[in-house]
Amino acid sequence: MDLINAIILGLVQGLTEFLPISSSAHLRILGEFLPGAKDPGAAFTAITQIGTEAAVVVFFWRDIVRIISSWCKALVGKIPRDDADARMGWLIIIGSVPIVVLGLLFQDEIETTFRSLWIVAIMLIVFGILLGVADAVGAKKRRLKSLTYRDGAIFGGAQALALIPGVSRSGGTITAGLFMGYERRAAARYAFLLAIPAVFGSGFYQVFKSIGEPSPYGPVETLVATVIAFVVGLAVIAFFMSYISKRSFLPFVVYRIVLGVVLLVLLGTGVINA
Repeated sequence: MDLINAIILGLVQGLTEFLPISSSAHLRILGEFLPGAKDPGAAFTAITQIGTEAAVVVFFWRDIVRIISSWCKALVGKIPRDDADARMGWLIIIGSVPIVVLGLLFQDEIETTFRSLWIVAIMLIVFGILLGVADAVGAKKRRLKSLTYRDGAIFGGAQALALIPGVSRSGGTITAGLFMGYERRAAARYAFLLAIPAVFGSGFYQVFKSIGEPSPYGPVETLVATVIAFVVGLAVIAFFMSYISKRSFLPFVVYRIVLGVVLLVLLGTGVINA
């Protein structure tokens, strides 16, 4: 039964990681309804995110190789330090600092307190509304070539909020980008690239940390879920990047709010425990 549960969780992780609806919230909620009704845990969530982040590496492979190559060349003076791709390398590093610092400072809370379903429900609603407002009022004119170090730090701060299930890594960073006037596609592209160091760092740290520790799911189940998340996530990235080029985030906003309200009702009536 644990293997079946892991397959379902991997599928959901792949479907929700890149949409602005919070994959960690979905895994947390789904855990209450699967046979055995157990929280998959922060470690399982972080490890399966390695799968979806590997999909980002595959999808943006050429961009990633170009950015790393240019950053290294600029570092040793082979190309100008203000080269666009070299700057993007620094922007990703700067944007990754907040989530690393806050992740270490609030590690215990992330694995315990922040996983309360009351918090998840509130974050789904609040950040759903913020995404809707940002999408409505944002100028949506700026492209990544105009990205500044200040903007990178703001993006990074927004990404760090995703340490709380319900916020959404992509949703938080895209919302910040829209408020700053970036195009939907530009905000999403930077959000996906920015997530690479944080997700891989967190995932592999949890792999190391979980060795010999009790876990809701064993290594086989976790590996299966991670592989499934990779395959599904790759398809979702392609869909999402195409979708936001032409359409608004309104369906995701409505979905978040409805899911949050339903969750509050289930918690308030005692159907599920926080």
